[in-house]
Amino acid sequence: MPDTSPVDVSALALGPLEIALRMLLAMVVGTLVGIEREYTHRPAGMRTHMLVAIGACAVMMTSQFIFWMYRPYGATPDPARLPAQIITGMGFLGAGTIIKEGATIKGLTTAASIWATACLGIAVGGGYYWIAIIGTVCMLITLIIFEWLQRMLMKNHYGLYRLTVECNDLVGTMDLIDNLAAEADARVDGLHVEDQHDGGFVIHFRMNVDGRRAEERMRKFVTSLSEDEHTDHVMSEKSRV
Repeated sequence: MPDTSPVDVSALALGPLEIALRMLLAMVVGTLVGIEREYTHRPAGMRTHMLVAIGACAVMMTSQFIFWMYRPYGATPDPARLPAQIITGMGFLGAGTIIKEGATIKGLTTAASIWATACLGIAVGGGYYWIAIIGTVCMLITLIIFEWLQRMLMKNHYGLYRLTVECNDLVGTMDLIDNLAAEADARVDGLHVEDQHDGGFVIHFRMNVDGRRAEERMRKFVTSLSEDEHTDHVMSEKSRV
């Protein structure tokens, strides 16, 4: 017969001090990753990542307690079932940070960082401290050092520009923008027009320029657009990659 005697939770290996240690380490993991996201002005910042790590840690420890408490009664709860739901749930939370603007998609890295932070929180909750510590270091290396490396490798090979064009011939200028963008092998999106009510128009749009000599092609685009007789002013600004 299975042992039906009550289980003393305080006698389990996971005591109050161990619980506090795991929670604090989960907070540290979430804080370190979240600070980097906060510093780069991403949708999910420090507190979001902290809460994700703490919640994942708590769920993992709860799952362990359930396993330890009900096993003497003959039940065989799966300690991995609750953590598995965390991984699925993080997909919905991460999806909220992804923004599609025309042909551009933003927030994928932040969504991945939320998911990975939840995984590290599970590792902390399970008591696998070295996995959590090394995983955090690897995440920070990926988010900080490899972002810098990516920018260096892609320098002059990729650019996202925001442009403002003042003109007096809307149809002609928009046709010119399309033709020049095709010549520059660039993508135009996010276009919208402001009517100045004095016969003039202001066109706002973004341009994605990738491939070799991206900056040179962009300069040629701006020069050609500025030289058009119907264009009064062209202003371009390169966004952060």
